[in-house]
Amino acid sequence: MRLLSWNVNGIRAVHKKGFVDWLKAENPDILCLQETKAQPEQIPADISELTDWHQYWRSAERKGYSGVGLLTKVKPKEVRFGLGVPEFDTEGRTIIAFYEDFVLFNIYFPNGQQSPERLDFKMRFYDAFLELADKLKGEGYNIVICGDVNTAHTEIDLARPKANEKTSGFLPEEREWMDKLFSHGYLDTLRLFTDEGEKYSWWSYRAQARERNVGWRIDYFFVSENMKSRVKDGFILPDVTGSDHCPVGIEMV
Repeated sequence: MRLLSWNVNGIRAVHKKGFVDWLKAENPDILCLQETKAQPEQIPADISELTDWHQYWRSAERKGYSGVGLLTKVKPKEVRFGLGVPEFDTEGRTIIAFYEDFVLFNIYFPNGQQSPERLDFKMRFYDAFLELADKLKGEGYNIVICGDVNTAHTEIDLARPKANEKTSGFLPEEREWMDKLFSHGYLDTLRLFTDEGEKYSWWSYRAQARERNVGWRIDYFFVSENMKSRVKDGFILPDVTGSDHCPVGIEMV
């Protein structure tokens, strides 16, 4: 089973850059999208009318902002939207799909750079998510988590760690929360297969950052520890363009 996650920075924008052709060629079993920036009725028709995937879309109340999507060949037994916390759920950041043998979280985690208040919102969102994931794991569910986490975990996960020590996305409290996530029994799938640096999933549009590979790894797949043996590969697809992010993925049995 091939699972991909991609912050498309606008589903209508990436649609104009060959998204449907890419999707058909890549042919994932499950594709999770973040930052779709569209209401369900605004999804381009040649995406919404694709028949190989069941589709689920969650938009923010604010138009043109946030939003997530799930395209899946296997129809989930149940799909839930949101974390159950109104202040977070109005931003359309979460789809939770219950499959036969695992639960998939597709999440567009908040960015904390705008203000101290927004950073606080991000940290509280993190904790609300982890509480729910832990609750489901405690009930016996196997957990898969993917999305734009908006934090680089360690110094090898961004090109300029020293210059960004006081930037949201690499603040001590954000990195410590990721340590907390791992201490609760979740694994960073890419790091099961490589400990190399210079593997990034987001690049600024400024100063030819992507061409120079001056990036950040802020998009992830995590799994609960009991899923470790089922993950056969973890990877990044940096050559896929169309957004300031690139897709990340796992192969799973």
